[in-house]
Amino acid sequence: MLGTIVNCLAIIAGSVVGLLFRNGIPERYNQTVMQAIALSVMLIGIKSALGSDDLLIIIICLAAGALMGEFIGIEDYLKRLGDFLEAKFAKSDAGTHSISTAFVTASLLYCVGSMAIVGSLESGLAGNHGTLFAKAFLDGIASIILTASLGFGVMLSAVPVLLYQGAITLAAGVMKPYLIPAVVSQMSAVGGLLILAIGLNMIREKKIAVGNMLPAIFLPLCYYFATTFI
Repeated sequence: MLGTIVNCLAIIAGSVVGLLFRNGIPERYNQTVMQAIALSVMLIGIKSALGSDDLLIIIICLAAGALMGEFIGIEDYLKRLGDFLEAKFAKSDAGTHSISTAFVTASLLYCVGSMAIVGSLESGLAGNHGTLFAKAFLDGIASIILTASLGFGVMLSAVPVLLYQGAITLAAGVMKPYLIPAVVSQMSAVGGLLILAIGLNMIREKKIAVGNMLPAIFLPLCYYFATTFI
């Protein structure tokens, strides 16, 4: 869990720095920086998505995962949680972006990536925290910029990061026999496409329901289990 804890602390520290800079940065600069970050996020997503050649499995997992997430209403739950946090902390944030928007955007960005999955698995399986330490550095930098643009809600995303990556780390021992390189690359590719969608959401008015697609990340593992043992 050390890597995940460091990751969360980096997000909080970056958010604090971002809040300090927020009032001193004109809105037009915030907007330009957000667009630059969005393009960088899309690049990260594209690179991860191109890591697997199993296109049919990826397409099926995305479609099936989107149906599952839509049925469960994951995006709605995230939005409600963000709205609840906004009601609690709204007075602390007077920016143009809502706390709910900042919380959902940052949470998805930090949790969906392949580094979150692979790093948590390495941490749980071998006690190797190197990937999560690298992710912590990147997330800390991103938190500065996101918080300066979106506000206090970015800091609150440390909580889902702790729960999400912590759960993967703790479950790594159970999943170890099934995490062959092909499955990991497929999971990373699906996650990369979701990161690309997050980048698009940061610059488009009409949003993609990325939260509802989260189950797709774990469907390659389910597919491998089904085809191997059934």
